[in-house]
Amino acid sequence: MRISVSSYSFQQYIRAGKMTQLDTIAAAHELGLDAIEFTDIIPPEGRSAKEQAVALRKEADRLGMTVNAYTVGANLFQPTPEAEAAELSRLKEQVDIAVLLGARVMRHDVCYRLTGEGAGRSFDLMLPTLAKNARIITEYAAARGVRTCSENHGYIAQDSDRVERLVNAVAHDNYGVLVDIGNFACADEDSVTAVSRLAGLAVHAHAKDFYKRPFSMGAAEGYFSTRGCNYLKGAAIGEGDIPVEQCIAILRRAGYDGFLSIEYEGSEDALTGIKKGMENLKRYLS
Repeated sequence: MRISVSSYSFQQYIRAGKMTQLDTIAAAHELGLDAIEFTDIIPPEGRSAKEQAVALRKEADRLGMTVNAYTVGANLFQPTPEAEAAELSRLKEQVDIAVLLGARVMRHDVCYRLTGEGAGRSFDLMLPTLAKNARIITEYAAARGVRTCSENHGYIAQDSDRVERLVNAVAHDNYGVLVDIGNFACADEDSVTAVSRLAGLAVHAHAKDFYKRPFSMGAAEGYFSTRGCNYLKGAAIGEGDIPVEQCIAILRRAGYDGFLSIEYEGSEDALTGIKKGMENLKRYLS
C-alpha cells in the first residue's frame, strides 16, 4: 500500500485563505508524500473546473506527484426524471475531470437523506434507483479508464451491509467501495467488523481516526453527533479510538494493495495532524 493525502485534509488552511487547492500539492510534497487525492474542484474566479483540473495535473507532474483519486458529492435519488438526468450529466462531467487530473479512481456519493415518502422512505426502497444510476456512471467511466466507487458516507449509505448490497446491486466489475476506516463510526458500526465485510470489494481506502464519546457523557466542544446520538471528534491517525492498524491488516489480508489516503478532520493544526497521521501509517505499514 502507498500513502496519499486528500486535499480535504487541508480545508483548515484553505478556509482561512492561507492555502489554495493548488498549494496543497506542494504541501503534500513537502510532507514527503508522492500522491494526492482531490475532493471536488475549486476553480479560482475566471477559470472553469476543467481548466483548474488541467492546472492541478500540471503542478502534480512538475513535482512528480501522482493524483491517485478524485472524490465528489452526488445524490443519485432525485425527485424528478429531469433532476435525475441533470445529476447523471453532471457526474459524467466529473468523470471527465478525473481523466484530466490523471486519477484512475473516482468516488461519488449516492444519497444523503431519506425523503419520508415513496421509495425515499428507506435505503432498500431507494436501492434499485441508486444501483441503476451508479451503473450508468461506472459504464461511462469504464470507457475512459476510470474506476468508480462509493464510500461509506452520509449516514444513509454508511453501514457496511448497505454498502455491500449497493455494490452487489450495481453488479459491475468497474464499481466497488471506497473503504473509509473511520466513517463507520458515524453510523455507530464497529470498524473492524465493517472493514472485514468490505475489504474484498475495496477499490480505494481512506485512513481516518476519531475520538469517541458515548451518548451518556453528553456533548462536548468539537464533537459531532453520530446517527445513533453518540459523539465523534476528528483525531490524528493513531491518536483516536478507531483501530486503524488492525483495519489496515484486514485490508492487506484481503489483497488490497492500493492507496491509503489520509483524511484529517481534527481541530489541531492541519499540517501537524496530517504529519502525525502519516508517521503512524508508515509505522503500521512497516
